[in-house]
Amino acid sequence: MDLRPRSPVAVILRLCLYALFAGLLGLAAAHATGPGTVAAALGTGAVFAFGVLQPAVLRSRRRSAVWLAALGAAWLVLLAYSPQAVWAAFPLYFLLLHLLPVRWGLPAVAATAAAAIAGFAGHAERINAGVFIGPLLGAAVAVATVLGYEALYRESERRRELIEELVATRADLAAAERAAGTLAERERLAREIHDTLAQGLSSIQLLLRAAQREVPAGSPAAAHIEQARGAAQDNLAEARRFVRALTPPDLEHGSLTGALERLCSRAVGPPAVRFSVSGSPAALPTPYEVALLRIAQSALGNTLRHARAARAEVTLSFMDTAVALDVVDDGTGFVPDAVPAGAGAAGAGAAGAGAAGGRRTESPRAGADGGFGLPAMRSRAEALGGTFAVESAPGQGTAVAVTLPWPVARDTGGGA
Repeated sequence: MDLRPRSPVAVILRLCLYALFAGLLGLAAAHATGPGTVAAALGTGAVFAFGVLQPAVLRSRRRSAVWLAALGAAWLVLLAYSPQAVWAAFPLYFLLLHLLPVRWGLPAVAATAAAAIAGFAGHAERINAGVFIGPLLGAAVAVATVLGYEALYRESERRRELIEELVATRADLAAAERAAGTLAERERLAREIHDTLAQGLSSIQLLLRAAQREVPAGSPAAAHIEQARGAAQDNLAEARRFVRALTPPDLEHGSLTGALERLCSRAVGPPAVRFSVSGSPAALPTPYEVALLRIAQSALGNTLRHARAARAEVTLSFMDTAVALDVVDDGTGFVPDAVPAGAGAAGAGAAGAGAAGGRRTESPRAGADGGFGLPAMRSRAEALGGTFAVESAPGQGTAVAVTLPWPVARDTGGGA
């Protein structure tokens, strides 16, 4: 029973224990019938005070054991003089359990109880049940109290550690949510700038170019049109810089091909994930790269979590008229038609795990990056004029295929 200062309650319990032992020694001295009893009581008190006033005794198991042995010997001498000393056995039980390991404390308590019974019986005129019941009952109460306290303390410590872990986890989740919100807002702004300002400036350039062709040579308006085209061109370039600056981190330092390759290499299997490129890689507009990267993250993330696959493959294909992304695995598969329209199941191997085998089905926004199920992936593809398809069957793996048509202004990098 470790009553060293952990809390105010522990300090109070310890002081009460010391006061109880000192009071019972005083009781034995008060009923003394001769100087021997008083001397024995004072000697026991001196040994007790020495250990209490020496912090090193309480901090060392070995020193505690030596001190308790000396205290027990002094108490036995007092017990030989006075039957009242038997009551000091009760706080002595707690001291033994307080300072000794349980495997040593319990035998020490049993030995102290036996000594108390023997001493009490030696002073009693006749033996009765009380001679045995008193010391044994006191020992049982002490052991039950100590073990109960230890159990409560361990449970309290576990709860404290759990609370600390939950607080830390909550802080991590809050940080992750803030980061996810920041990334989502950056992506939204990039999409808005591309779809409004950049596309509008690109259209203005085309209109000014057409107007320039209609203006007669040498017309005063030709210079103004040329200046307007230059301003539109400069602002279009600035808008493109904004879009690039708001690009997701995975795309900041490389192309979509590099981002997908890093995504696959970071995947912790099983399954083993392989990335391949088909055709000649070409620059894609930022919205295309963002959409394909997010779809790949969602599909691959859910494959890793749910599909129980041994192998998975991510393929990026550059074709004459379109760019395609395929995520294929050999996992458990599911029945695509059995997945409710609003239930964003996991892409690539886990979307319909619940539908296929009674297993858990993801929420509408479940996904590797915290927010893309089947409906969201489909919406991303269709927002860019592409197609989204899922092929799967129970036990036959899953294939997710996304195809996006090349933008009209492919030769200018997608217009924006």
